[in-house]
Amino acid sequence: QVQLVESGGRLVQPGGSLRLSCEASGFTVNYYAIGWFRQAPGKEREGISCISGHDANTFYANAVKGRFSVSRDNAKSTVYLQMTNVTSNDTAIYYCASTRNIVEMRTISAYDYWGQGTQVTVAS
Repeated sequence: QVQLVESGGRLVQPGGSLRLSCEASGFTVNYYAIGWFRQAPGKEREGISCISGHDANTFYANAVKGRFSVSRDNAKSTVYLQMTNVTSNDTAIYYCASTRNIVEMRTISAYDYWGQGTQVTVAS
């Protein structure tokens, strides 16, 4: 059974940092790209970062480039999203998802399995 579980979301002050984790089970994560997405209240879900399987190529949306960093530990079947210098605009539910379609990993429709999400709230 394929499962993705996000964790690490919490209340954080503006300018602060936190790390989200996405633990995968039920499939060989090495062969999949993992994407991070977020959805703020009243807004559509948007892709913010992704990382491919073996070669760990990464992509970042302009909104998070230079502040967020994605990494993976295949031995632990876990992908991380390190978030720094957060602002109120980063407040959202953060989701991870998986796809075998590495070529289309920047496309939200390419993702097959999704986690349940973790809430990140940036407020002073």
